[in-house]
Order: sequence, then structure tokens, then C-alpha cells
Amino acid sequence: MGDIIASLTNSTTTSIPLRSIRHRLNNSLLHSLKHFMTISTGIPNLPEFVATLEVDELLMVYCDNNKRLDVKQDWAKKFFIDHPERLERYRQQCFHFLPNFFKSDTHSLMSLYNQSGGVHVLQEVNGVEWDDETEEVKGFSQFGYDGEDLLELDPKTSTWIALRPEAVIAKPIWEDDKELGKEFKIFLTQIFPEQLKQYVKYGRSVLLRTELPSVSLLQKTPSSPVSCLATGFYPHRASLVWRKDGEELHEEVDHGEILPNHDGTFQMSVDLHLSSVTPEDWTRYDCVFQLSGVNEDIITKLEKDQIRTNEGKREIRGLVVLALILIGAAGLIVYKRKKGEREKGKISLFELISFI
Repeated sequence: MGDIIASLTNSTTTSIPLRSIRHRLNNSLLHSLKHFMTISTGIPNLPEFVATLEVDELLMVYCDNNKRLDVKQDWAKKFFIDHPERLERYRQQCFHFLPNFFKSDTHSLMSLYNQSGGVHVLQEVNGVEWDDETEEVKGFSQFGYDGEDLLELDPKTSTWIALRPEAVIAKPIWEDDKELGKEFKIFLTQIFPEQLKQYVKYGRSVLLRTELPSVSLLQKTPSSPVSCLATGFYPHRASLVWRKDGEELHEEVDHGEILPNHDGTFQMSVDLHLSSVTPEDWTRYDCVFQLSGVNEDIITKLEKDQIRTNEGKREIRGLVVLALILIGAAGLIVYKRKKGEREKGKISLFELISFI
């Protein structure tokens, strides 16, 4: 529960680790619209209800039940100037309707699981993904409770799927509302796709740009995995893999998450374990970065002289420290001698290191 509380303190992010929605890579661009809504109980000094709207993983709108509403992108501000009724709808939904809706569901779940109080968090993520080349649209809606996946909507049948055994008894709460699934289907197949296309049109200069990364091979020690790091790419829809003889590796590799950089770009890494790789086979391996919408891949071969390590830095730091120690020792001895304490000034190197 500590992780939930810690993440809730960041007002521009979500809290529950809902199951990730993966992007496929091709020559088209896959755009996304995501609403994140969180309501919590028993957490002081935080809004009970927080909602965000993201377009292509960029925060567009933040709001909470404390009557705070922020528009985060210049192109989004322009959109709402042209469409003030949309901003007013977000305001009404966030300040009034949605907090009551989520609070009711939270109390139902607490009652269902015999929870009388304490910290509890209910979260939903919903939205759509749109392929701007094929026009394919995929909608999704998923609920999480107290840091675990709960329910997911099947858009084809408008029914709810339990994502863990404990969620089976919660499923009837959602299915008792016969209109809820139907309303979700309308939003996921009609309203949200149209909204996403409007947002992409206004944010075209930002959302449609592409930036390729710098790719480096890193290794802490000779026995550590070799990490292939790609940083500075945009958009976030990217793939980074290790290959052997041109075939993607699924074993002996560890994939990292895509993380944001301070400048709005992204970074990601993938580690290759070399314990079973002989030096003669290194030339058979390479790291491949792919960016959605870009035809050319960035291929980095596994070559020893291309790997950046900490070994050289450690040796340099060690020499610098030793030099400083010797200079300090000499200086201290000179000082002692000037004080007329020549005999006492014979301080061992060990004594000096211990003192430092």
C-alpha cells in the first residue's frame, strides 16, 4: 500500500500498475487517448479524486475534486479556446459526476471485501488507440483496486472480465448496471475516436514529430550484462531488442520500461547476459532499435571496443584519490615540521586514510 500512497503524491501520474497496453510497430503511427481516474480513501492531504487525459502519452488535462483544472499543452489550450464546451464538460465531470460515481463503487467494493476503513484506491483507465494509416480503432477500459487488476471490458460483448480470482465476486457490481457496458461501447467506438482525431489535428506539430535516439552499449563490470541503451527518441512507440544471427532473442535478455526524459523524449534499455556467450560468438549479436513510423532501424553490433564501462573511470578515480592522499600527507607533514613537531609529524598513510 505504500507504493500506492507514494505514487498518488505525484499529481500528474496514475497510481495503480494496471496491465500495460502494448503498441505494435509498423510504418503508420498509432495514436492513443487515455483517461486515468483515481479515487482514494484514508489518505490525508491529497484530493480524493484525480483525473487526467493523455494524448499519445502526453498529459493534456489534469483535474481533481478540489476544483483544480489545468490544461498542460499549448495546442490543447488552443483547442479548448475553439471548443469551450468540451472544457466545460470536463469540468462538470471532474468536479461533480465522476467523484460521486467512483466513491459509490469504492464503498461497494469495501463492503464486498469486508473492509470497514483504511487506505483504499479504485482506478480506471479507458480510451482508444487509432492507427492513422489503416484507420483501425481499438477501445479499452480497465479497473484496478488497491494496486491489483480488477476488471476489464470486452468491447465486443459489452461484458466485464475478471482479471484475478478475487475479482469474480466484484464482477456483478458492474454487470448489474445494464446500461454501463452499452455506454462504454458508444464512447469507445464513436466518441473517443472522434475526439482523438481532433486532438491529433491540433497537436500535429508536436504529436507527429519523430526524433531518433543515440544508442550506446554499457557494462558495469566484465561479468555484468551488456545493456543496450537508446535515449532521446520520440514518440514513445518504439522497440529495442537483442538479436543473434538476425533472430530476436527472448532468453538471456531483460527488457526495461520506456521512461521519459526531462526534455519530453524517451529512453529504454535491454540487457544481454553474456554468461553463455563465448568471445568468438560476439559478432553474431546486435541490438536493434525501431521507431514507429520510421523505416530505417538503428543497428548496433556487439563489439568490445564499443562498450562503455566503469573500469577506466574507477582506475582514474583511484589514482586521483591516491594523489590527493599523498599530497595531503605531505602537506600535513610540512605543517607539523613548521610547528616544530618533526617527530610527531611522522604520520603513516594508514592513519591519514583512517582520519579522512
